[in-house]
Amino acid sequence: MGGECYIIPRLILALAGTVMMMMTTPIGPMAASIDYADALSKSILFFEGQRSGKIPSTQRITWRKDSGLQDGSDIGMDLVGGYYDAGDNVKFSFPMAFTVATLAWSVIEFGQLMGSEQQNALEAIRWGTDYLLKATSVPDVVVGVVGDPNADHDCWERPEDMDTPRTTYVVNKTSPGSEVSAEIAAALAASSIAFQGSDAKYSKLLLDRAKQVFDFADQFQGSYNSSIPQGACPFYCDFSGYVDELLWGAAWLHKATNDAYYWNYIQRNLKHLETRDIDGNPYEGAGIDEFGWDSKTAGINVLISQRVMKDPNNGNPFIFNADQFVCSILPDSPTVKSVSYSPGGLIFKDGGSNLQHATALSFLLIVYARYMIDAKKVVRCGDFVAQPDKLIEVAKGQTDYILGKNPLGMSYMVGYGQKFPQKIHHRGSTIPSIVAHPKFLGCHGGDLYFKSQKPDMNQLTGAVIGGPAKDDSFENSRYNVPQSEPTTYMNSPFVGVLAYFKASV
Repeated sequence: MGGECYIIPRLILALAGTVMMMMTTPIGPMAASIDYADALSKSILFFEGQRSGKIPSTQRITWRKDSGLQDGSDIGMDLVGGYYDAGDNVKFSFPMAFTVATLAWSVIEFGQLMGSEQQNALEAIRWGTDYLLKATSVPDVVVGVVGDPNADHDCWERPEDMDTPRTTYVVNKTSPGSEVSAEIAAALAASSIAFQGSDAKYSKLLLDRAKQVFDFADQFQGSYNSSIPQGACPFYCDFSGYVDELLWGAAWLHKATNDAYYWNYIQRNLKHLETRDIDGNPYEGAGIDEFGWDSKTAGINVLISQRVMKDPNNGNPFIFNADQFVCSILPDSPTVKSVSYSPGGLIFKDGGSNLQHATALSFLLIVYARYMIDAKKVVRCGDFVAQPDKLIEVAKGQTDYILGKNPLGMSYMVGYGQKFPQKIHHRGSTIPSIVAHPKFLGCHGGDLYFKSQKPDMNQLTGAVIGGPAKDDSFENSRYNVPQSEPTTYMNSPFVGVLAYFKASV
């Protein structure tokens, strides 16, 4: 759900449909055995391709160079760094913080299984947290967005050349943004745990800032939809309300500190989780089965379940809700499903960038299964009893599908396997690098490369894209944004998933 709405593709989408060939039938056998270690390495490498700011000498995706070096100058702040969320050149703090939080959770749960890749994962987290520290460096001010989203999405230019306005959108006491602020607090708190063993000083800095930003998010409540609508919407509007982010932030702060204040905060405010959208209509995205950049509910329940699972008299809803989440996913469960499955077995939810659901839900299934094993617990879905290995089995099916065991025999991770997407919706990938083409390319300087039927000029290794349609077909086209665009938050939980399967085979 990268929020892309590039104007030129949208105008000629109808024409494109007549010339793009849909691949709707299997073309040979399913992919061979899966190399999870290779996929893990590449899934982490991808984040280097999304970097904004001053590119270090250690950069491994070498076609990316410096960009956004004046970010924040319009308000007198240093906001250089961070990540571009998807195929565009905007820095959206809301999905960026979710990306960092789930990357950190991946390291917390599975870092010991990553081998040498753990250090690369920590560097990917630090690139994000260094920026989030800058974005929260002024008390009671949080940077929500850098870059004019509408102007950016009207252009097709590489980040090294971007000349659209780098407008900074901030929330503060009078124009609050509890969801983006609390999400940043969650990311900083989770990251503080991830760094405890390797950099205690940095870990403390992250935790101290997380507390400060959480207090701001809680004391000055309101949605950034209203405070900075030009930056937040329509690309990353918060549809599920901000209470889930406040609870998510409190859950991570409790895990990082074991402070009763945050536990009491969760217990006191749990009843306020929204069940309606910003227009007052019932909103399924606030349900117990949602986990992504917008709604954190399933993640909250799974995260907290570890604390309470061994206490049969805990009297709280977290385990019940986490069990219900599991039952809504498992194909063998007789209960109402929150997902559907393609003929080839891929999880589907409504909306674009579907693989964000497959990666995030697989991550939660594995984490919860490990908690279940520790507590010697099963999940009961009506008459069906799910052992932990059933959850792992479903997550493995999703992982293997993404990496090539599907009707098309195609990997949906760029650069992994023998067959993968060659025309992704990503500006930097599409346009020649400034090394190959030093001449400035302005707003529409990249249009001819976007329209080209040739493969991408630069390979964004490790990028997980939106993925196939519900019938397992895939349109290999930059015009098809929901299928062909990568996002950071599709990759971030997948890092943990791949680390687990790397160690289990």
